[in-house]
Order: sequence, then structure tokens, then C-alpha cells
Amino acid sequence: MRRSLVQFAVRAIVATALCGCTIVSRDPSTSGTAASHSAPPEWMRGVWTRDWIERKGVRSNTLTVHYLQTPTWYGDMRVSHSRPSFANATSFADLTDAELLALATQRGFTGQVTAAGDSITWQHEIDFQPPDGDVDIGRVEHIGRGQMYEHALDRSYTESWASVASGDEAFLVVRVERGGRLDRTLLVAGDHFLYIRNRATDLPKARSLDRLIASTHATRAQIIAYLDCEFSSGAVRSGAVPWEIHASTLPWRERQHLDFVDEITVSTDSSQLQVREADGARATVAFNSLSKTQLVATFHSAK
Repeated sequence: MRRSLVQFAVRAIVATALCGCTIVSRDPSTSGTAASHSAPPEWMRGVWTRDWIERKGVRSNTLTVHYLQTPTWYGDMRVSHSRPSFANATSFADLTDAELLALATQRGFTGQVTAAGDSITWQHEIDFQPPDGDVDIGRVEHIGRGQMYEHALDRSYTESWASVASGDEAFLVVRVERGGRLDRTLLVAGDHFLYIRNRATDLPKARSLDRLIASTHATRAQIIAYLDCEFSSGAVRSGAVPWEIHASTLPWRERQHLDFVDEITVSTDSSQLQVREADGARATVAFNSLSKTQLVATFHSAK
């Protein structure tokens, strides 16, 4: 799952309240992609992890991969097994320059997914790494219950993926746009979530974030600005606290409550979600298959 330059149009129903943005739940059957594309196969829905990647006959597994697929939108976060825990850090300020550079190798991307036969294209609307001009497309192969292979179209790699959870057809995608770009998004599949917050400014084109830092002779403040893009995955209800973050590109966020959901409330007399946002933000539900009862239980237990 590499980079994509494909852009997609998504319809959403939005109502704006004086105190913020009101998100109106939609019938999931109305969610879809452009007419020339189709949705990915149903068996891809849910949460996955990558067992290994094989290149030129050599298999390796150096990353912990968290992949969440809803019927139309996805999130993917990848952290090195060797990344330090940074147990005493509470912010970027607590990290040395060398530790900041260690975070630059992380990966994460989110956007929409479309299929053409067994070829899947992953759009990167937010990317932890800078854009490199490549298109993120691969061929998927369902090889059995809870397992799939992804093959490069040029046969340069094969990846083995294992299902963690199906999502039980309980999917939710919340998007917050600001200034014409995606600012934050929350993806839910059953008891699992993946939250993404964009950096303030898009990165320039480069082959990787560490190469961008080196080529621009970035200052410490610039490096922090480059790294200030959050991908956090966790459990909605089964953690030590509601909405507990289990893994994050910001290590000090781990084992913490996802505070973004504290900005979301559910109207008790309807199935509307409300998000508190500053002026200039626009919040939508891109996909929702949760019932009113599920929504209330999910967000009333957030705090």
C-alpha cells in the first residue's frame, strides 16, 4: 500500500450549528465512490496487521502495522519494532534531536479506497511521509478466512496480511476539514479506531521524511513541524479507559484517552452527531452503519 495521486469526490450531508458543526448521520447505502470506480471487496473490511513483506525472495517483518478498512475509507499506521518507547516524554520538547529523527521513519496514510477487479488503489489524503509522486496500487488476493496477500503490479514485493477483527459491520468515519484540506479524521470498525490529525502545512515532495530533513537542513523547530502529524490506534471500549490509544506516531499519546471524542456528542432525540469546532471547520460523517443505540453507547461512554 504505497502512495496515490488519485482524488475522489465524496457526498456528505452537513448541518452547521452556531456552537460548532453538526454531523448528520447518513444511510451507508448512499456512501460510494465515483461512478468509474467500485468499492473494495467486503472481505477487506475490518482491522488487519501485516505479517511480513517479501522482496527478491527475502521476507522481513520490521514494522508493527495497524490497518483499518471501512467500506470506503481506510487508515494505515506503521511503526518500527525498534522504535524507543520514549517512556518519559510528554511532548516533542522532551526529545533529543536524535530521538526526533527516529520518529521520522514512521509511516501512516489515510483516504479512500477503490477497486478495479482485484487491483486496489489507496488514496493518500493525509500522509505522514512526504508525497513522492508514486501511485499506491496493488493486487489483493484473498487466500482464506482472515488472510490476504498484496502483490505489487510489477511483482517487486508480496505482503502477507492477517485479520485482527471484522468490525462486525459497525463502521463510522468522521471527517473534519479546514481551509480546504482534511484536518482530522476518525475511523471506527467495531471496537477498534484509528484517529488521524494532519500537520499544519503539507510537506513538499521528497522520497522520504528523513531525506527531506537532510536536504532542507531543517532546524529543530522545522523538524518538529514536519513530525507533528498524529496517527493513533486503539480500542473504543475494551481498553483500560474508554477510547484508549494503544499505538501512536506521538509516543506520549499511548495509554491515553483519545480526547478528540470528547468533542463529539450524540443528540438523544435523533441520530445526529455534533462536533465542537472553531470557526472555519466543516465536519461530516463520510460513512455510518451504527444504529442510534450504538452511537449513544459509543460516545456517551467516551468520558
